[in-house]
Amino acid sequence: MKLLRYGPRGQEKPGLLDAAGAIRDLSGAVGDLGPGEISPAGLERLAGLDPASLPEVSGSPRLGLPVAGTAKVLCVGLNYIDHANEVGAPIPKDAIYFQKPVTALTGPNDSIVKPVDSTMLDWEVELVVVMGSKAQYIAESEVMDHIAGFALGNDVSEREFQSKRSGQWTKGKSHDSFAPIGPWLVTKDEIADVQNLDMWLNVNGQRMQTGNTAKMIFSVVEAVAYASRFMTLMPGDVIMTGTPPGVGSGMKPPRFLDVGDEVHLGIEGLGEARQTVVSWEDRPRD
Repeated sequence: MKLLRYGPRGQEKPGLLDAAGAIRDLSGAVGDLGPGEISPAGLERLAGLDPASLPEVSGSPRLGLPVAGTAKVLCVGLNYIDHANEVGAPIPKDAIYFQKPVTALTGPNDSIVKPVDSTMLDWEVELVVVMGSKAQYIAESEVMDHIAGFALGNDVSEREFQSKRSGQWTKGKSHDSFAPIGPWLVTKDEIADVQNLDMWLNVNGQRMQTGNTAKMIFSVVEAVAYASRFMTLMPGDVIMTGTPPGVGSGMKPPRFLDVGDEVHLGIEGLGEARQTVVSWEDRPRD
């Protein structure tokens, strides 16, 4: 299944994408797509629905986050060898984790808001894991049983905030709109091999990133199992698993995003997204 949420900010309704690419309204079956609905039991119930029996949504509504109620946005840093090399970082011997606040979450095609005083706004296409059940000290062999599915994400980063203002990476990773996810949650049964998915990102029509999840240093099951040793992963939590080479900070000379730039990204089987950079003054307001 491809599960999604559509409608104005704060008023999203649950839906799914049918085989023909039409959005079907799920609000008659569930109130929303939150931790309960993406649990194993919840997904089993949704899988039993006939999409043709659900109302078709007309037009092209805004897409929100595919899952509501996320408590944590966990990220794996420097998880592709060629990305670590391009930014001059040592290859991690141990998985690097950092977190974004949930206020950074936004819909897949919503605007990226350039922070006040930002000079080094960067992009990172990433595979996103969405947890479906609680995970503590799980083995790698158990990881897939705890995952609801996968999504496309952009780990938007402000490199000057991240690397030149002291402390850890939090300052450069946390601004509103720095975690667009979607267009939909693709349940794990639809992905034959999560470690062999092509991924790409364009800026203003120019290809910047080209990669494949096969190049991860720490695979999905390794990264999730290891994370569960340090924190409890809850249903609805999302894990951004790292980016391939081609980020702006790794270019010579570096290249960064500015107001009006468009980022277009995609991952095989997980859909595509487009995000336009706007100023803080012109940010969307709820």
